Amino acid sequence: MDHGPLGLSTRAIHGSFEPRPDGTPVAPVLAQSATFTHPVGGTRETLYARYGNNPNQIAIARRLANLEGAESALFTSSGMGAIALAHLAVLRPGDHLLSSAWIYGGVHRLFTQEFGRFGIEVTFVQPTQARAWKRALRKNTRALFLESPTNPLLRVLDIEPLAALCKTEGLALLVDATFATPVNFRPLEHGADIVIHSATKYLNGHSDVLAGAVAGSESLIEEVRRLMKLWGQALDPFAAWLIDRGMRTLAVRMARHNATGLAVAEWCARQPGIAAVHYPGLPSHPDHDLANRVLNGYGGMLGIELVGGVPAAERFLRALRIVTHAPSLGGVETLVSEPRVTSHASLSADERAEAGIPDGFLRFSLGLEDADDLIADMAQALAGV
Repeated sequence: MDHGPLGLSTRAIHGSFEPRPDGTPVAPVLAQSATFTHPVGGTRETLYARYGNNPNQIAIARRLANLEGAESALFTSSGMGAIALAHLAVLRPGDHLLSSAWIYGGVHRLFTQEFGRFGIEVTFVQPTQARAWKRALRKNTRALFLESPTNPLLRVLDIEPLAALCKTEGLALLVDATFATPVNFRPLEHGADIVIHSATKYLNGHSDVLAGAVAGSESLIEEVRRLMKLWGQALDPFAAWLIDRGMRTLAVRMARHNATGLAVAEWCARQPGIAAVHYPGLPSHPDHDLANRVLNGYGGMLGIELVGGVPAAERFLRALRIVTHAPSLGGVETLVSEPRVTSHASLSADERAEAGIPDGFLRFSLGLEDADDLIADMAQALAGV
């Protein structure tokens, strides 16, 4: 009996449902093997982990494609690997890339320090200025890239006008949706061609794996796979097995992240020691109305600006007990980091301030702890400031 499309949580656990014979393990089996026997004279695909076709690699790729509504998906050994391969799949020497200026520092360095070596030019655009994208187009422009929500200001970008522009001009639209996950936002449904994730973060969700992922059309993912085979950025089978475990709880984890994120953001907005709060679920956020329209949840990422700058931030961080001072995000534990010494360390204090990330800015990845405990921890730390 057909019950219609499966829900996100069901798909995160089962993928597309297929009956299993008796005796099948309920938990996925780890195939920790780099290579597999091949028939003599056989013409079928060679199974080799560097090709991304180990059974554990295949299982999570199918699961992600199902969640994103994509024809195909592929996991890589890191989020930066996914970013690099996705772009190299659609760009060639002599091409021009238009990128949002609001992107992760590592990606910015990739574009400015490495892409020139491949003969690829990159122009950065203020992403909320729709006309700026069109004005920056060149005859050799081949793709647009953005992330939404952005790191670390949590700006939510409207990709539908950009998707329409790309369709008219014959360009590829690539979107990094790591902060949202397919639970909160699925860019392909809004016209994107490729969606990219740092699977290190929410897709895995346990702070114990490095991985990236790319989803899109079959033809685009096959080109990413071809490059992955050559550049050697395949995911280890055990890492794939761990991500399989993580993805099974993705929907329920995101529901908790969404609820905790909003509760902590609302509390922060009432504190006099906090000069500004960046969270799309707050009416004060510049993209609140857009977030209500395009997101299924506001997420677990939160930015705050402490009154008192760096000295206040350092006193606050030292006083925290439950919240852990560490980079990265998307795990079950709450982490806090300072963009000035992590993602945006390459910028001067003035450049960071101009980008909306002044000294005293802290980025939280709110985990699965009780919201009241996180608030109490932040309150006692703030009292010391």
